Amino acid sequence: MNGPYKSGAPCWIDLMVPDQQAALDFYCGLFGWTGEIGPPEQGGYSVCTLKGKPVAGIMKAMNPDGSIPDPMPPAVWTTYLSTDSLDSTLKSLTDARGRILMGPVDVMDLGRMAVATDPTGAAFGLWEPGSFDGAGIVNEHGALIWNELSTGDTDAAAAFYSAILPVTAAPSEAEGGPAYTEFKVAGRAVAGMTGLDNLPPGTPPNWLPYFHVDSVDGIQSAAAEAGAKVLMPAFDMVAGRMAVLADPQGAPFAVITAKAPEQPA
Repeated sequence: MNGPYKSGAPCWIDLMVPDQQAALDFYCGLFGWTGEIGPPEQGGYSVCTLKGKPVAGIMKAMNPDGSIPDPMPPAVWTTYLSTDSLDSTLKSLTDARGRILMGPVDVMDLGRMAVATDPTGAAFGLWEPGSFDGAGIVNEHGALIWNELSTGDTDAAAAFYSAILPVTAAPSEAEGGPAYTEFKVAGRAVAGMTGLDNLPPGTPPNWLPYFHVDSVDGIQSAAAEAGAKVLMPAFDMVAGRMAVLADPQGAPFAVITAKAPEQPA
């Protein structure tokens, strides 16, 4: 990525976990990232890099005052959507029945952020860039390639995100797969959405990050050896071969070896 993300596109992901060092060890070992616990003035926030470019953040779960949460929230990856104006987006968000969980917060000169939930209950972040646009590498081994919303009400979610950001929601044009919705920005698919039907009962609405890998089976095996849980074993589907895993602290993520769409003859 050599420029800013368009408003409405996923631009960053980060992970909040009880044991930050253990998460750094796991993901750096799995994907070849480099990362260490950040300085106190940044709350210890780790910006993990790949080939010298930022790919994801990892932080220790804590309250805004620095205390340890009790009970501890579940470990989860947060997807951040880029916005040209955080204040305007938050105004639209509350008008559209979303709920602000945190922010807006200035992050030094890097940008401004907030965390919210959509009307269906899925949590997500918003990022207004300053000097930091977001992920510097995508679509390569060990880097983010896709973000997917699973929700119990796809119509409500589609209406919500289209109301707060310049995104459109439309059925996927891919053939041979289950019903799927794509979020598009300026005509380009930037994220996906599906129902909760094929997930275990009780799964809450959520945004799931996908990392591109050269070998899904190899990563699945390495992750399991490192203490991860296999939620959906490697399988072939219309977009490629993928698996869904949960890291040793329980945070779900997907890995995929994506294939290019077939071109008309």
